[in-house]
Amino acid sequence: MSRNFKMVLQYEGTRYNGWQKQGNTSDTIQGKLEQILERMAGEPVEVQGSGRTDAGVHAAGQTANFRLSEEFFRSRGLFGQEEAYLKSYLNRYLPDDIGVLSVEEVPERFHSRLSAERKTYRYQIETGEKQDVFQRRLSYHLGRSLDTEVMRLAAERLCGTHDFRSFCGNRKMKKSTVRTLHSIDICQKPGSSLVTLSFTGNGFLQNMVRILTGTLIEIGLGERDWRTVDDILRAKDRQAAGFTAPAEGLCLVQVIYEEMK
Repeated sequence: MSRNFKMVLQYEGTRYNGWQKQGNTSDTIQGKLEQILERMAGEPVEVQGSGRTDAGVHAAGQTANFRLSEEFFRSRGLFGQEEAYLKSYLNRYLPDDIGVLSVEEVPERFHSRLSAERKTYRYQIETGEKQDVFQRRLSYHLGRSLDTEVMRLAAERLCGTHDFRSFCGNRKMKKSTVRTLHSIDICQKPGSSLVTLSFTGNGFLQNMVRILTGTLIEIGLGERDWRTVDDILRAKDRQAAGFTAPAEGLCLVQVIYEEMK
């Protein structure tokens, strides 16, 4: 009999080749977690993430789940201490740029990806001449001013349920590319050169947030008219949309789930 555990974690993704483990590198988030859990449990442990963040992308609230046998806890006398033990063990052996925020036991049917209702991503753009030295790994240094008002006009047209094939990095995608964007919030505080874009949706395609961001940047720079967003959606062609914004500005902020009973 196995028990299902949900964990929320954060990581600074600069030096990693993304979330998903790969045979040609050990520098993935999933790979690091599974390596530590296997050492702890004495057998392979599969970690399921809510989504596959790309190389260089960060997370403030990635969610994952994994299963451990009842015998593992019984043999160590850990009943009543399981969650605290798992969190402590993981944080003890994880590198400094990965941290587990919480661990909790969840129902057997819970799956970090399939049970997710919505996700929020944040993209940070530095428009000033000089990149803030403390933000250089967490934001994209554009170095040019953006017209956030026309960006918001375009963002309004992108919200809702659409076929986002034009904003998908996988040009051979065979599954449905229809997604629902609940909101795109664009914020630049008075006196600040940092522009923050927050995307909340029921799911995102490969590179979707970065392509949306690149398109909005082109609109904010005056290189593309905001009214063309409708044409881009109708085209269902990656060539119609803007460039793919660099990975370093992107962060998975939160994954929200239906109430677990």
